[in-house]
Parts: sequence; structure tokens; C-alpha cells
Amino acid sequence: MPSAPGIRAALAATPATVRTAGEATISVAFDSPASAHLRMYLPAFLNLGARFSTYFRVLPALDDQVRVAAYRIRHAVYCEELGYEAIRSDGLECDEFDRRSTQCVLQNVSDGEYVGCVRLVLSDPDQPDARLPFENVCGDSLDATRIDVAKLDRARVAEVSRLAVVARYRRRRGERSVPLGIDESDFGTPERPRFPYIAAGLYLAMIAQARHHGIETLFMLTERRLAKQLSRLGVNIQSIGEAVEHRGLRYPSMMSVQEIIANLGFFVRPLFDVIAHEVEAAYRASPRHEATARLLLRERGGVTPASSGNPS
Repeated sequence: MPSAPGIRAALAATPATVRTAGEATISVAFDSPASAHLRMYLPAFLNLGARFSTYFRVLPALDDQVRVAAYRIRHAVYCEELGYEAIRSDGLECDEFDRRSTQCVLQNVSDGEYVGCVRLVLSDPDQPDARLPFENVCGDSLDATRIDVAKLDRARVAEVSRLAVVARYRRRRGERSVPLGIDESDFGTPERPRFPYIAAGLYLAMIAQARHHGIETLFMLTERRLAKQLSRLGVNIQSIGEAVEHRGLRYPSMMSVQEIIANLGFFVRPLFDVIAHEVEAAYRASPRHEATARLLLRERGGVTPASSGNPS
């Protein structure tokens, strides 16, 4: 364990960013590499990574079993519960964008239940200039003075979509009307702290997958409320256009993958480390997953030609 002088030196090397009790939670973030080793010695009750591993694991969808699990979650939430998409006879919600996407699923370690999923839509290697789904929805509402999406290296951008959590993990009032719930109460109070493990786990898994694929910039359609809550995890979401009507009022937004990773708070960092390790371990165990996945999807004709192809 580091000595007391070593700890003091690490803390002195970089000012701490402290959120006050008035912001509903207290967190401290250290930006210097000198303090990186300190997270290894957090007590279990403070180590979000250790607590997360007690309940959940992250599984990149690198085989048919996990991909189908993601499609089933999406169907249950987007089709059956919310009515965003038409009911499918096979109980799988997927679209033409899945041909060039990677997904991640959250699994309950105690009973093996798949509880949530998230998708990254990547550039199309066969059509490098093909638009991401949000570009089709937003059209002229995007502000080219903030960022000109058309001028970006398409191999370095992706879109976050199809975030969903099964109903029994969205039990609070109001959560049944959204695919993923997160609000102020998820972070508790100074007297009774809490943490949104499911929502945070999915978002951090998305970041870990994006980094694995060499993605630098992520786009998504998001609500103002969600952007505010994600900022508590160190996720800085920048609006890049006017709001559009898409299952409610949504704002086209972007995030920097490296900036998010660099700015993760002191207590969130161990959680990201655990999730990133799980993601990378899965990829190492399946070195040819991408070629296999693309072949399977193409053999099925893009999976589901009847899908409307909505972005989220």
C-alpha cells in the first residue's frame, strides 16, 4: 500500500475537483497520473468497480447468443413496451444498421439474465461516406459551425443508439416510458449515497468498445436531462444542433472518447477499469469476431429488411 507521504504527494500534485453536498453527491477527481495507483486501494464499499462486479458483467456481442440477447432486449423495450417499433414475429428488434454495428449487453451474474444493451453504429467499410442514422433524422438542424460531420474521418466516428434496460430494472415512477432511466435520485444524497450501476455500466461499456474500435468522436440523440446526469460520470456532451422531434424532443450531441476517459472521476475510474478489462478480454478471446459477425449478417440479408431503421 502507498505510504502516507506518497499519498500526500499524489494529492498535492494535482488539485482535486470536489462536488459539494448541494449537488446531491460528493465526488473527488484527480487528473494526475501520480494518483492513478491510489484507486487500487479503495475499500470495497467505495470501489464502484468491485461492487459492480458483484452484480453485473459486461459482454460485447461477439457471437450469435449475445447478439440475439441484445435484439430480444431491444424488442421487449422498443417494440412491446414503448411501441417505438413494430412487433416482430421472431421477437428480435434489429435493422439495416446492425450490419455495421457493434453491441454490448449487461448480464446479471447471479441468474444470468440479460438486463440491458447498447449499440454503436460504425462507418460502413463498403460505403465510407454513408451517413450515420442521426444525420438522416437531423438534416438541416445540425450546426456546421460547431462541427462539420461531413468533414470528419468517418472511420473515427460512431453513433450511440438502442440503449435499453428491461422493465423489471426500471421500476420507478416515470421510468416505464423511457428505454433507460437515470435521474438525480440515482446519485442519492451525502447521507444516503447511491450509484446508477446499470446506466453507468452501459455507458462505460460503450466508451470501452468505442476505444477498442479506434473511435474518437461519438454522436447521439439525447435529452437535456440525460446529458446533465451523464456529466456526473465525467461525460461531457456537447450539443451540435437544434432539437428535433424523435420520440420526444432530442438534441443531436457529440462526445470525445479520449476526453471522457481522461476526465473520469476518482471513484468512477475503477468502474471503467473493470468494464474495459471485461470488454478487452472478450475481444481477445474472439479475435475473428468482426469478420464472422459481418458474414452472418450479410448471409441473413441485413437481418431484418422490414425494419424502419430509426436511430435510437
